[in-house]
Amino acid sequence: MTATTAITVGDATYVPKRRAGQRFDWGQPVVYLVALAVAALAVGPVLYVFISGFRTNPDFFANPAGMPDPWTTDNYVRVLTDPTFWNQVTASTVTALGTTLGVMLLGVMAAFGIARYDFRGREFLYAMFTTGLLFPLTISILPLTVLLRQMNLFGTWWGLIVPQVAFALPTTIIILVPFLRAIPGELEDAAMVDGTSRVGFFWRIMLPLSMPALMTVGVLAFVGSWNAYLLPLFVLQAGGAGVDSYTLPLGVQFFSTAYGQDTTGVLSYTALAMLPAILFFTLAEKRIVGGLQGAVKG
Repeated sequence: MTATTAITVGDATYVPKRRAGQRFDWGQPVVYLVALAVAALAVGPVLYVFISGFRTNPDFFANPAGMPDPWTTDNYVRVLTDPTFWNQVTASTVTALGTTLGVMLLGVMAAFGIARYDFRGREFLYAMFTTGLLFPLTISILPLTVLLRQMNLFGTWWGLIVPQVAFALPTTIIILVPFLRAIPGELEDAAMVDGTSRVGFFWRIMLPLSMPALMTVGVLAFVGSWNAYLLPLFVLQAGGAGVDSYTLPLGVQFFSTAYGQDTTGVLSYTALAMLPAILFFTLAEKRIVGGLQGAVKG
């Protein structure tokens, strides 16, 4: 959006018209230069990984900063025809979808109770979820490992899904509670007059209205699970799971260890591992912004 400056002369106010086709206010070049620099820093490494996957190893080592000469798709074809890669895609998809469904279901139910019910300790409970953001994953690895062993979940996908849901719930609650509080109480009163129970109000009215915020927390949970490395490292690799049960971040680490000299092959494997999360996040970007705006307004 371009700002315009009004000039008052006597009783008349003159507002300069923006020229047709002019999209940016070039009166603030520093702002755009900084924005372009930040965008280049964010996008540049990703493009470098994708493009380097089209190079041969001799070409890459001869000029790491150059463009492919010649362009080749051998690296990507080799990764895409590897059954282990697709098994790891399946592992990442199952754990990410399981985490997302768990976060959305448990998060909206907990947020509904905190946002719409008045009970003793409600604010303390909300503060406890907020405190969960300050609890780092690294200090919980040892007790989590012991707990998962006792539950016979160590080295399994369930042993990865359950902790990921737990660690994603604080962010989910913080986003959903303000959003649910902003929904007018008159809707609930009208539903009660029509004979709807609290559970019916939750499923028929509250849940559809909270869909923008639910999509936001769902996308964040999916991308966070897809890109997770530390937790799968301790739960799957340390738990004795096979390579075919690894998620893609672990698969990239295993591939780079097994084929350390094949640099362009590792880069192509990394690029394909990043691609689903990038596409998913890009397609759902507007839903994320809409859900966060609703939470801020609430």
